[in-house]
Amino acid sequence: MAAVKHGVMGGTFDPVHIGHMKLAEHAQQELGLDDVLWITAGDPWRKGDRNITPARHRLAMVQLAIEVYPSWRASTAEIDRPGPTYTVDTLRELHARQDGDNFTLIVGQDALEDLPNWHEPTRLLELADLAVAVRGGRRLPPEELDSLVPGLSGRVTWLSMPPVPFSATQVRSLASSGAPLSGFVPKSVEAYIREHQLYRAG
Repeated sequence: MAAVKHGVMGGTFDPVHIGHMKLAEHAQQELGLDDVLWITAGDPWRKGDRNITPARHRLAMVQLAIEVYPSWRASTAEIDRPGPTYTVDTLRELHARQDGDNFTLIVGQDALEDLPNWHEPTRLLELADLAVAVRGGRRLPPEELDSLVPGLSGRVTWLSMPPVPFSATQVRSLASSGAPLSGFVPKSVEAYIREHQLYRAG
């Protein structure tokens, strides 16, 4: 029996937006992933310099965003686990639960270039491949990838996804001013943001 191919979309998702969803769609289509597991960060240690929306709200927005995709699932693995959120620990848990399956971490190029600063990046590469959305129209050549983390070039697949011209920071800024969020987040997520008055200034 062939191993199941899982995509792993991890992130703060503050909030989840259309760019995240397009990234997951491209990765699933181009790599033939059986499903995509969305893992909302509990305590994102790399973002300790700003206030993060409580995890229950970020998870709820992810659940709303992905509910129309039968093969996408939301996970509370990192929210339930105490302490800082490390992707390598999550991948260890996934392998322990689903031994023999394949996992592909779906990221943007900014996250790829930051990989040397992640917790145990070498071990992470032993646990997952990476599907990466190109930023700035330039794919890093193998020698640059391997200078980030040895062996990285053999674990990366570049996706054909066009760039997304906005970020979660911009979505929060729009929401804080009460501006419409159509085209930035799913309608259900926009309704949730309004209902719970997330990102409002003051």
